[in-house]
Amino acid sequence: MEVIQKLERRREVRGRVTLMKKGLLDFHDIKANILDRIHELLGRGVSLQLISATSPNPGPVGEVAYLEKWVSTISSLTTPATDVEFSITFEWDETMGVPGAFIIKNHHHSQFYLKTLTIEHIPGHGPVKFLCNSWVYPVHRYAYDRVFFANKAYLPCETPEPLRRFREQELIVLRGKGFGRLKEWDRVYDYAFYNDLGSPDNGPNSARPVLGGGSQLPYPRRGRTGRPHTKTDPKTESRLPLLCVKKIYVPRDEQFGHVKFSDFLAYAVKSVSQVVLPEITSLCDKTFNEFDTFEDVLRIYKGCIKLPSDSLVKKLRELVPYELVRELIRNDGERFLKFPLPDVIKESKRAWRTDEEFAREMLAGVNPVIIQRLQDFPPVSKLDPNAYGDQTSSIRATDIENSLDGLTINDAIQEKKLFILDHHDALMPYISRINSTNTKTYASRTLLFLQDDGTLKPLAIELSLPHPQGEQHGAVSKVFVPAKEGSAASVWQLAKAYVAVNDSGYHQLVSHWLHSHAVIEPFVIATHRQLSILHPIYKLLKPHFKDTMHINALARHLLISAGGVLEKTVFPGKFSMEMSAFTYKSWVFPDQALPADLLKRGMAVQDSSYPHGLKLVIEDYPYAVDGLEIWEAIETWVTEYCNFYYTSSEMVEEDDELQNWWKEIRNEGHGDLKDRPWWGEMKTREELIQSCTIIIWLASAFHAAVNFGQYPYAGYLPNRPTVSRRFMPELGTPEYEELKSNPDLAFLKTITAQFQTLLGVSLIEILSRHSTEEVYLGQSENTEWTLDVEPLKAFDRFSEKLMEIESNITKRNKDERLKNRNGPVKVPYTLLYPNTSDHSKEGGLTGKGIPNSISI
Repeated sequence: MEVIQKLERRREVRGRVTLMKKGLLDFHDIKANILDRIHELLGRGVSLQLISATSPNPGPVGEVAYLEKWVSTISSLTTPATDVEFSITFEWDETMGVPGAFIIKNHHHSQFYLKTLTIEHIPGHGPVKFLCNSWVYPVHRYAYDRVFFANKAYLPCETPEPLRRFREQELIVLRGKGFGRLKEWDRVYDYAFYNDLGSPDNGPNSARPVLGGGSQLPYPRRGRTGRPHTKTDPKTESRLPLLCVKKIYVPRDEQFGHVKFSDFLAYAVKSVSQVVLPEITSLCDKTFNEFDTFEDVLRIYKGCIKLPSDSLVKKLRELVPYELVRELIRNDGERFLKFPLPDVIKESKRAWRTDEEFAREMLAGVNPVIIQRLQDFPPVSKLDPNAYGDQTSSIRATDIENSLDGLTINDAIQEKKLFILDHHDALMPYISRINSTNTKTYASRTLLFLQDDGTLKPLAIELSLPHPQGEQHGAVSKVFVPAKEGSAASVWQLAKAYVAVNDSGYHQLVSHWLHSHAVIEPFVIATHRQLSILHPIYKLLKPHFKDTMHINALARHLLISAGGVLEKTVFPGKFSMEMSAFTYKSWVFPDQALPADLLKRGMAVQDSSYPHGLKLVIEDYPYAVDGLEIWEAIETWVTEYCNFYYTSSEMVEEDDELQNWWKEIRNEGHGDLKDRPWWGEMKTREELIQSCTIIIWLASAFHAAVNFGQYPYAGYLPNRPTVSRRFMPELGTPEYEELKSNPDLAFLKTITAQFQTLLGVSLIEILSRHSTEEVYLGQSENTEWTLDVEPLKAFDRFSEKLMEIESNITKRNKDERLKNRNGPVKVPYTLLYPNTSDHSKEGGLTGKGIPNSISI
């Protein structure tokens, strides 16, 4: 009788599984599909078992069911990376209630990307959907069951009892064992120091210090790979060969999709100096490796450099997959290294040289996050005087007082009209070492005055070197002031170039790499290790971590490593990453909030009568104006979301997963700064909301502001040179005579050389491109990312607000009274234009759009 009752309770429920076979870049593994078909014919298919979320019995698991008609559904032996749908039939006992998870076992030879499982109808409940989005490898690769959960969010204390152990076991798997080399099918998120930048086995010139693990060179943690250490230095992790980019360990679900990976590799290989250097340098005509005129610089945008057809091309064709070769090395005569015309020189070829544009880019360029209000004159230093002596600025009142529109210096400070771009303290400790290489540069301070029309006017530039008798004796400085005619004007142009070199290097190493890419990675790792996929904060943050670990790993492999592209194109050279570690010492997490940052830099004052509670000191500060609207939209969205799940601060404090997450971020991910007093305790809803808002801001809007303007502004290297190769010419020297007779040539011989320019422009073209798979802020890859209705409604309001901000930005860019929105170069400020309304998936060098995550 009991058996009959069981049979009566059972129902067949139909489901649909969507998956994707191995990606486009796996074209050498043709045998995989053949072997999968053989496994199917032998009865070794793909099985699923449903797990109840509501049954009172512990851990009830349904009967095994298999994907149906695999052989006929996968009809081609070389099926490309497209979605395939399978039917599946489950036997489900009504007493087991509603499924909340399922176990999947892949008995095939190769992996697949599982996208969704949709159960069409559970009696008494309706449809149930599982968003999976994960690579599933053959069952023999795992020592555990692969489990996927329905897209319902639960705090740990609210987790249905049948799902609790699966939730806990999944986190244990993701944390790993903390040792051993990780393989592509491992799903482990773990921490490591930056000990993978050097190759000491190749000689001392290829060695680099370990970043992180101490107070001297502190650094955020990166994802662990477990590669063996080098023979020469047991503290340094060995590196992979340059072209082995596909073998770098990153958890497979954190890797680029096939289209984005193909795009990235095509552009990245084009940039690799070790591959193209011998041939590119041989193409240089006239003066070896020099631009002789600005017209020579413009030639790179006209396709006047062509890759020769020789053994190098043949070798690349053998090493690089066809899809990449098609983009990289054309047979149709398309010229290699023909670059798009950067926005900064589209309207005028000389407007970039004006003082107004030089100053405007501090507010609306690619690095608008450094300028500060000057509050002390002369400017002072925070460097330790015992180590660096007196580093107070040598700029005097007589240098600037006649350019203040009748104000005294004290009046100008009181009226909040004096500003400074200060790279002095960040660079001075490294200038001697940097200048021991081919680079010859200074630590700079630039003073500016706010005019009545809202624009900034440069007043003076100070260029400083360490005292020749030792750093402890202070600095030796020279001050330059604006000039319009003669050799003084040429000297002024060079002084601005040295400032641009400082700003370019600091931007790339600190504003861009350290303050977005590097500081976010520990949050990515901790989120996967401590927050279950069921956790609402995981669901909130996950879209903002997409591809970040992979792009960071690729950057360490290709760009920021010893001899990498960044070392070859940015002035600190081999000291680049070490210098960014020095800067990390002063990183403060709460100050990454835009309002806090503006207040700290003196660019705003608190005023409750103004929107966002802040009054901007420079009203026409495009980055701040647009950024505050974006910040407020993010903060409102995060507040509504968090308040839905946490109805009190006590719930935050009692959430074990959340507390472990925050503890690990502080003690492990940013462990070198764990004793800083500014870390919050994560005891209140307000702390949770503020922290999540900062994380999303950094991963989306902040990164967009400092990344996607690189090619529009720095694609023309004279505007933002990355290297200076000789000091300011001294009166009476041949270099000074050259400056007088041919100032353009002297300028070009001082800044970035020809090959470095080609390499640098190629790099920032990669970095500035939006992917065709881009998901912008306010967009979601799946509209059913949660089952909770109120968060979905709040997200819709967030999207609508961002589209309203798009309209606001467009209107401001058309307002001729706001001179900093377009400037002399007539480039409208769109770097914080959300692009939420754009679903075209076109990508490219658009100069606008805020992606959800740091993915390039």
